[in-house]
Amino acid sequence: MGAEMSWPGRWIGALAGSLLLTSAAVGQGSGFPSQPVRLIVGFAAGGGNDVLARVLADKLGQRLGQPVIVENKPGAGGVTSAAFVLGQPADGYTVLVGASGAMTIAPAVTKAMPFDTLRDFIPVSMIASFPLVMVVSAQSEFRTVQDVVAWSKKNPDKANYATSSPTFMLATELFKLRTGAVLQAIPYRGSGESVTGVLGGQTTTAIVDPLPAMPLVSSGQLRALGITSVVRPPELPDVPTMQEAGVPDLNIPIWSGIFVRNGTPEAVAAKLESEIRAALQLPDVKARFRTLVTDAVGNSSAEFKAIIEADLERWSAVVKAANIQPQ
Repeated sequence: MGAEMSWPGRWIGALAGSLLLTSAAVGQGSGFPSQPVRLIVGFAAGGGNDVLARVLADKLGQRLGQPVIVENKPGAGGVTSAAFVLGQPADGYTVLVGASGAMTIAPAVTKAMPFDTLRDFIPVSMIASFPLVMVVSAQSEFRTVQDVVAWSKKNPDKANYATSSPTFMLATELFKLRTGAVLQAIPYRGSGESVTGVLGGQTTTAIVDPLPAMPLVSSGQLRALGITSVVRPPELPDVPTMQEAGVPDLNIPIWSGIFVRNGTPEAVAAKLESEIRAALQLPDVKARFRTLVTDAVGNSSAEFKAIIEADLERWSAVVKAANIQPQ
């Protein structure tokens, strides 16, 4: 037999190599995880994304057979945590809980982003979607959205709002454009801290996700004046939509989702997607989310990516229409 391998031999060798590569990829997925997984949250403890992450971490850890640990890395409205995950190994052990503010709104209002959402990350699955709610202290004189608007115009040196991400900032700036309200932004590290600022009187109002606000609204410490949804949610039947409150075109649904670094083995990303989607369909998870005026989603990676693509276009158009200059 000659030194050169015949074509059947070469074909069989190539096939064997391909099967080995496939087996290796499957092995990576089937052996994952062999150590704890970190969920990186870009906001302080007690905020909406933090609450969602901790509910998910408990169920996901049970399904994966390894601890899933929530780590808070607040800063720049969630951008800091995304940049951190981008600097970690692409192995699926450091997972980002990405908010729509950091992943789709920040690129529209920030000149120099440290990452490109769809180039640098793989969208795994959306965790949840929810509207925003405008809150004030229950001790305040404000009973309606229009009360806040009128007072802010008379007291421009005192009126302000709490914000912890580009989402809340842009929503409130749009509110100002629609109403003529005069409100200065006061930054916080998370929406939990934002509602505490409103509660303590450091800020006049906040438009935030309902997760940290709902317990304080239910206990009578905060007053909800309006919600950025098309219809009133059953959990807040007495809170008008912004349209009902006299503020048109302020229907702003936002989301929180799971991302891994681009380059993460396909089988690992697929396993995370499968287990996260399954965890989010559990009845107790869905019920827990609904108490926070939030829908558990758990869509596919492809579906999540399509939503992100549409949101990137949408928010860029909103920023241009509102004449907001990227900083």
